[in-house]
Amino acid sequence: MKVTSQLVTSALLLGWLQMAHAADATPLKHIKLDDLQSGNGAIVDTRPSAFYNGWPQGLNGPSGHEPRAFNLSVNWLSLMSDEQLQQWASQHQITPDRKIALYGTTEQTSEVSKRLMKLGYINIATLSDALSQPDRLQRMAHYEQLVYPQWIHDLQQGKNVVAKPAGEWKVIEAAWGAPKKYLLSHIPGAGYIDTNDIESEPLWNKVSDDKLKALLAKQGIKHDTTVILYGRDVYAAARVAQIMLYAGVKDVRLLDGGWQTWSDAGLPVERGLPSNVKPAPDFGAEIPGQPQLMLNEEQARGLLHRKDASLVSIRSWPEFIGETSGYSYIKPKGEIAGARWGHAGSDSTHMEDFHNPDGTMRSADDIAAMWKEWHITPDQQVSFYCGTGWRASETFMYARAMGWPSVSVYDGGWYEWSANPKNPVVAGERGPESSWE
Repeated sequence: MKVTSQLVTSALLLGWLQMAHAADATPLKHIKLDDLQSGNGAIVDTRPSAFYNGWPQGLNGPSGHEPRAFNLSVNWLSLMSDEQLQQWASQHQITPDRKIALYGTTEQTSEVSKRLMKLGYINIATLSDALSQPDRLQRMAHYEQLVYPQWIHDLQQGKNVVAKPAGEWKVIEAAWGAPKKYLLSHIPGAGYIDTNDIESEPLWNKVSDDKLKALLAKQGIKHDTTVILYGRDVYAAARVAQIMLYAGVKDVRLLDGGWQTWSDAGLPVERGLPSNVKPAPDFGAEIPGQPQLMLNEEQARGLLHRKDASLVSIRSWPEFIGETSGYSYIKPKGEIAGARWGHAGSDSTHMEDFHNPDGTMRSADDIAAMWKEWHITPDQQVSFYCGTGWRASETFMYARAMGWPSVSVYDGGWYEWSANPKNPVVAGERGPESSWE
């Protein structure tokens, strides 16, 4: 019995090695987009998500991705277990017998094809006419609002870049508390904002407009200053970004994936305190410039139980069904009755449902499909909330980049809502239809 088992194991190993060798040695066939689509094949873009979203590779390069293409960046492979890669394929209805066409550089497509073939996806080719017809390419509506590391570096080096800021610009790191990690290493020339300066106790809502005006002045920010924010945690930077947009800063951008993407790119860093900033004598516009981006409790209540609006909970499933409040300082458990679940992550400090393996924003199509299951659609008035505003702000920034026209943040979130005993709450397992009851 033991000998038989060893023979079977050896045979399986030999088969796997032969498949792996074939994946390494056999050149991929080529197929055109029309032929692939007529056979219901799957298209996979192996480039970094920034280029998939719409950033051109070069000033005059093609912008976007092929119609209905999925993004599986070669950069993610080292971060994905075989099980996670299988899950990715399953989520996108890619089965082992389905034709798959890859595009990107030769190295990118080669590495992705090897990994897929080793998992049994052997019907793989390269898309021969990829990115050859700019008019058919699709892109995220406002991809420029999510920048990538090399773009920032090129901007800092004075190079001509796509979607260049119209006037003055600043790079700023945002985090809670003293700049401990910032002092050790940060993007060269970056300023620093402590989130304590834009929100305050007892509910961690945004500070008053007067205090916000003073902060912006201190940072040298005017309404026409382009502000590029990043954080060790993306949602910290997003919280500051969303409040700046509310204040009236016209052009606010996020480094997609935050500090980690800069570190992974191996770009220059510096240490020490931020440079002295020349204060701005006047914001140059009335504050708030966009008050509709931040809802209060009464306005949030007005979105409940409607088909033309969604109050969206960006909280983990255990928070949504009332198993936990998610926070040590928030005692009540439960959820706003009538709210729709917009996903989040495993707990109150994670946002895996919105992230690629490298921490960048998941594709707009994936996010829109996830929301549609809970009747959250771009034609609605949509307001996001979480416990105190950070996770909600991150999804707000993504929805804004996706081109959703009427999005906001309910600033008070579950913390404020649960503090009022008159507000309706709910707990327990429930599905999308519960928000209409």
